[in-house]
Amino acid sequence: MEKKEKKQNGLSQSLGYAGSHKSLTILGCTLSAIAAVLGLAPYICVWLAARDALEVFPNLSAAPDLARYGWMAVWFSVANVLVYFAALMCTHLAAFRTARNIRNTLMRHVVQLPLGYFMGSQSGLIRKQVDENAGLTEDMLAHKLPDLTGAIVTPIVSVAVLFFYDWVMGLLCLLTMVLALVSMFVMMSGDNATFFHRYQLEVEKMSGEAVEYVRGIPVVKVFQQTVYSFKAFYNAIMSYSDLAGKYSMSCQKGQTFFLTCINGAFALLVPAALLMANRGDPVGVLVNFIFYALFAPACGGMINRIMYASDAVRQTDEAMFKLNRILEEKPLPEPTAPKKPQGASVEFQNVTFCYPGTENPALDHVSFSVPEGGTVALVGPSGGGKTTAASLIPRFWDVQKGSVLIGGVDVREIAKEELMQRVAFVFQDTKLFKKSLYENIRTSCPDAAREQVLAAAHAAQCDDILEKMPDGIDTVVGTKGVYLSGGEAQRIALARAILKDAPIIVLDEATAFADPENEYQIQKAFEKLTRGKTVLMIAHRLSTIQNADQILVLNEGQVMERGTQAELLWQEGKYAAMWADYSRAAQWKVGKEAAV
Repeated sequence: MEKKEKKQNGLSQSLGYAGSHKSLTILGCTLSAIAAVLGLAPYICVWLAARDALEVFPNLSAAPDLARYGWMAVWFSVANVLVYFAALMCTHLAAFRTARNIRNTLMRHVVQLPLGYFMGSQSGLIRKQVDENAGLTEDMLAHKLPDLTGAIVTPIVSVAVLFFYDWVMGLLCLLTMVLALVSMFVMMSGDNATFFHRYQLEVEKMSGEAVEYVRGIPVVKVFQQTVYSFKAFYNAIMSYSDLAGKYSMSCQKGQTFFLTCINGAFALLVPAALLMANRGDPVGVLVNFIFYALFAPACGGMINRIMYASDAVRQTDEAMFKLNRILEEKPLPEPTAPKKPQGASVEFQNVTFCYPGTENPALDHVSFSVPEGGTVALVGPSGGGKTTAASLIPRFWDVQKGSVLIGGVDVREIAKEELMQRVAFVFQDTKLFKKSLYENIRTSCPDAAREQVLAAAHAAQCDDILEKMPDGIDTVVGTKGVYLSGGEAQRIALARAILKDAPIIVLDEATAFADPENEYQIQKAFEKLTRGKTVLMIAHRLSTIQNADQILVLNEGQVMERGTQAELLWQEGKYAAMWADYSRAAQWKVGKEAAV
């Protein structure tokens, strides 16, 4: 019963996005029902023609209405095609608008979600879910819904037609239809009722693992490994194979019985016709037999349409389920009375934060402050909470306990636009759009003049990058073999941050992918970017943070140590051990160990 309600909700929700075009969908379904009735009329014309012909056979000239019945069958068929075409035109127009409304609604919702949602979700997967699932609802409303309407109307009219000429043959045809329907519903009940949902999950998992496998092909080739080296991908394939195989085998008997029923009406009609012919009126029996012999396959086709349409309804349910999961994600609450920060200081007051769906806190009662114009560096082992702390400043998420303040104001009380204007951040995973370098830099300040963009690029030490590009700063990234190294991309990202000129700068491993030459250029760009700014810096290369006003050592979400470089080395604690390891790593050289 719960599954049935889900189906109704899935279809009704998709129709809810039709807006003013919902009436077109209703009109299209109505026309499809009329077309279904018109599609039965030619069979009646054939019965009438066969009756008149057999009554006067072989003197067919004595049956003057044969041609009229033939033309009636033709015109009914033409009317069926035209009305059905009109029905599809209506449903297609409505479906296109509905799919557009679904995409617009979802994208308007997605852009309101916190930035943390996109860090935890793959952008490609979000696009796939929005685009493909909207496409599934479009296909359902454009094709399957009018077909389903016609498939529902046809049996109702067919039952009346079946019993109008010969109730015995009609009952036999109806029996095969009922048995086929029962077989179909049995196949779709029980564990198979949730098959499509499980199938979609397996396909998504396999697709995701396939992407990871393709990315790892160079490693496979270098080390001469096989697909079994990528255990997750192999397990996803086998899981999908097991699910599909079990489903196919579970439907083996039911599908065989279903096909036998919809195609086996002749096995009952032939002996029944012979028995009735022996009792008298063989001509009348033959006429009825011709009609039912032609009409029975049409009934089988109708049941097939019901099966395919019901499968489309399940797909729509699954599509709306996935789309609703996106819509259920809540935007961060906007302040009702926004406050304006006084200055550019940053302060964490007893902050505790857990990622959605987890219990262990990523930050546990963390407190520190970055004075306006000061620089604080976060160091520590991976997973210690450094990036999490940096992400809470521009409000990627909201903290569960405590507060993050900018200029003495809780970030939850600052308007979103105001907060974004005050914070610029450069992460280790730089994203460049497939646009010109000029447009990539100008993204941070769309109103900036060309001279300002060029000045920012110069300050970010990008002159050598622009010189080697075929069109200079107007070169489009990602086309005609134009690609940037990790360090070069970081410098473009720094140019963005310089152009934005925000008072607070967050740097998360900004030199992570840079070679020595690029790192030197990036360090020079840092001097321009951070001059007079409030800076929170995350770095694994400890040499880049020696001059920070304060260094915090984060481990397992807690501040283990804090102080300047000299103070932390004097304490001989966690930071001193990290510095010793870093120094040894910096002095390491490739070569043979000295003989003992």
